[in-house]
Amino acid sequence: MESSGKSFADALKMVRERSSPEELIKWIPSEKSVAAPFVPSLMILTLNVLALCPNEITSLKNIPDNLRLRLINRMCDKSTMNAAVLRLLVERSPTEIRVKNCSWLTQEQFHHTIGNCDTTKLQVLQLDLCGQCMLDIAFKDILNKCQECFPTLTILSLRGACGLSDDGLRNLVKSAPLLRSINLGQCTLLTSAAVNCIADVLGSQLRELYIDECNKIDAMQILPAFKKFTCLEVLSVAHMRTINDQFVNGLVTASACGKVLKDLDFSDCNRLTDNSLKIIGTTCDDLRSLDISNLNKLTDSGLEYLANGCKSIQKLKLCRNEFSDVAVAAFLESSGESLLELFLNSIVKVGPHTALSLAKCSRKLVSLDVSWCRKISNEGLGLIVDSCSSLKMLKIFGSGYEFNDLLYRYMIERGDQML
Repeated sequence: MESSGKSFADALKMVRERSSPEELIKWIPSEKSVAAPFVPSLMILTLNVLALCPNEITSLKNIPDNLRLRLINRMCDKSTMNAAVLRLLVERSPTEIRVKNCSWLTQEQFHHTIGNCDTTKLQVLQLDLCGQCMLDIAFKDILNKCQECFPTLTILSLRGACGLSDDGLRNLVKSAPLLRSINLGQCTLLTSAAVNCIADVLGSQLRELYIDECNKIDAMQILPAFKKFTCLEVLSVAHMRTINDQFVNGLVTASACGKVLKDLDFSDCNRLTDNSLKIIGTTCDDLRSLDISNLNKLTDSGLEYLANGCKSIQKLKLCRNEFSDVAVAAFLESSGESLLELFLNSIVKVGPHTALSLAKCSRKLVSLDVSWCRKISNEGLGLIVDSCSSLKMLKIFGSGYEFNDLLYRYMIERGDQML
């Protein structure tokens, strides 16, 4: 029977009636052909070298957006990004400016780069972690040029902009009438008024909203705003202390909102209980991604609500929760067939039942994190790797595996990226 055809209760009964899972897991490496070891392309090697030598770059003209983004991301990762490269990014009339780490950017550098940029064709603006800048002041020169100085902007990410206030955001939002995605995570000055303003201006068109770790925002004060977000598909409210079951119930039952939600992040919202998962399971049947990491009030019943209602989840984060081995296994048996990414980090009860169900029912997995899941044996891990042929990323930090030579050599030959 396919995993999607079982109810959670039937799957749980089947898992509990298994023979000892340790006895069922008898793994030996497959003799089928293995992937060739990964060899970096000339493009990757070139990008890595350029990322280490930013001052040698004299132009980014005619470089495709995707390639330019890969280079800038590498510079951010290596802490080599600087104002000279940013100046090259903003030349002429760019369509995209994406910098995921602007912690080095000063107010003066902002003025001489972004402040002098022609923004008429700009569609994506990402200036994350720009904590040195008072963005209300930094954007003033741009906003003074005209009323709608971002006429084509659809994606705005100012994550970690601790100098952005409600008034500054209000002016930005009003100058960008086509915005579809806004990332304001870790913008610690923002209050509930900011979200209500976004709803008033962009409510009928906004599709993505990230306000995680904005703890001046009161969840219940912004709840009425979600009735205006008729097209909202992605919402992150992680680490927000005021998020509770009442908020989740109001969110997913808001007019049109619950039915279109596809990606939710409630990680570290410690007031949530199984009741939240019940309303999500009964309402959000088109959910594709869910993060419920570190919610210490959740029980196995919460997994049952998800398994019976959300059959299309592709990315699921369950890290640092108290779910049992049999409950996780039953979830995989009933709803694990569509999973592409699964994060089980620090679920200490996860063990052989989960390993067996992963190998049986989640063969489309591309990424798996079983860090600190010390009850999964070498043989269980080998069975997962052998059965999930699409697996590209496997994280096993802190799992205490003492790999025998056979397992280690097999995983390396398979070409898996093991961390």
